[in-house]
Amino acid sequence: AGADTVKRAVELDLASRFQESLVCYQEGIDLLLQVVKATKDEAKKQRFRQKISEYMTRAEDIKKHIEKEKQDGKYHKQIRIEENATGFGYEKLFQEYLTEIVSEVWVEDPYIRHVHQLYNFLRFCEMLIKGPCKVKTIHLLTSYDEGSGRNQQISGLEEIQQSLRNYGVTLNIAFSSSIHDREIRFNNGWMIKIGRGLDYFKKPQGRFSIGYCDFDLRPCHETTVDVFHTKHTKKM
Repeated sequence: AGADTVKRAVELDLASRFQESLVCYQEGIDLLLQVVKATKDEAKKQRFRQKISEYMTRAEDIKKHIEKEKQDGKYHKQIRIEENATGFGYEKLFQEYLTEIVSEVWVEDPYIRHVHQLYNFLRFCEMLIKGPCKVKTIHLLTSYDEGSGRNQQISGLEEIQQSLRNYGVTLNIAFSSSIHDREIRFNNGWMIKIGRGLDYFKKPQGRFSIGYCDFDLRPCHETTVDVFHTKHTKKM
C-alpha cells in the first residue's frame, strides 16, 4: 500500500498537481515507516530508509513550493467534477482549507433561493460549526427569489441565522440583483470558486434513496472547482 501511494504521489508530482502529490507523499511515507518497523532484515530496512529519506526531501521541496505560490498569490488548483460523480460532499472539497485560524467566511452565491438551495447552505454552515475552524462570522451575498418563494427564502435564511446565533455565530445576509459570481472565501486566504456554486448536487431519486442525507453519496452535476490563495481576502 505504501509503494502504491508513493507511486501515485510521483505521478501527481510529474503532472504538477503538487497539493495532491504532497498528501500522497505524506501518506506513503507514514505507511513505509510502518513497514520499516515490522521488517527484521537490516539490509531491507536500510533500503526503505534511503527511499523514505528521498521522498521526505521531495515532500519538503513541494511544501516550500506551495508555500511560495501562496505567498506570491499564484496558487491555483482545479478539480473537475464529472457528471454523476460521487464522493464530493462539502467536507471533501473544503475541509483541508478550514484550518483552526478560520473565523470569518464569505459566501457569494446568487442561488440560495429555493428550499433545496437553503438546505445546501445550511449543510455548509453545519460543516463550519463542526470545525476544526472557529467560525464566528459568516457573510452571505445572494439574490432574491424572483417568484412567489421570496417569503419562504427570507424566513428560511432568518431561521438559519437564528440557529447559528445559538452556536455563537453571526450570519450577515445581503441581497444583490446583479450578483453573478459564485465564490467562497475564508479569512486564512483560501478562495474556492465552484462553477455551480453550492448547488452542484443532483436531485435524489426519492426521500428514502441513498444519497438523500449523505452528500458524499449523492451524484453531482458536472462542474469545475478552482482553488486560489490570496494574502488579502477582500471584504464585501
